[in-house]
Amino acid sequence: MKIAKGSKSYILTPFFIGIIFLLLTLYYNFSALGLLFLLLTLITFRITSFIFLFFRDPDRVIGKDIVASADGKIIEIAEEKDDDVGDCTKISTFMNLYNVHVNRTPIEGTIRSIEHKSGFHIPAFKKESEKNERVILILDTKIGPIKIIQIAGTIARRIVPYVKKRDKLKKGEKIGIIRFGSRVDVYLPKKIKDINVKKGDKVKAGESTIAKIND
Repeated sequence: MKIAKGSKSYILTPFFIGIIFLLLTLYYNFSALGLLFLLLTLITFRITSFIFLFFRDPDRVIGKDIVASADGKIIEIAEEKDDDVGDCTKISTFMNLYNVHVNRTPIEGTIRSIEHKSGFHIPAFKKESEKNERVILILDTKIGPIKIIQIAGTIARRIVPYVKKRDKLKKGEKIGIIRFGSRVDVYLPKKIKDINVKKGDKVKAGESTIAKIND
């Protein structure tokens, strides 16, 4: 299993700490102090395995039409008017700690702009999370401009983009990662009427079709 770009230090740090605790366990020959270090070893390796699970980056078979940008559960589908996209449909996906957190582009296009905004860390499933730290990406595509917003959550403290302005992206290409739980909103032009998901559906980034392109 591959791990996400920029994540090695998060995995290697607790792993090497665990190795040190293991060596101390052997040094103290399983005495009372040695048993304490053994417990710390087990805890540290457990943390390492959890972090590895979080930062996994599996290969994906890219789906048809417009695909999900994030793994997780659809928590909102709403009609809105956006300054960049115009009349549009917003599809929000909430990622819990056990989802893959590498995000992908829903359709082929060129990045018009990418902007980081600082903010709060309100739980990403709440309406107030619109004030959270975020990265806003505008993509020019064959269906018109679309917007992707990566939103930090309570635990997430950093959004790491993999792309930059004027990059040409293929559908399903990786655009970045949000560390430790978060949300991604995708704004599609109103002319895309055939939405392929509903609230409560679970989707996979790059793989699940969330909308069909009108013929």
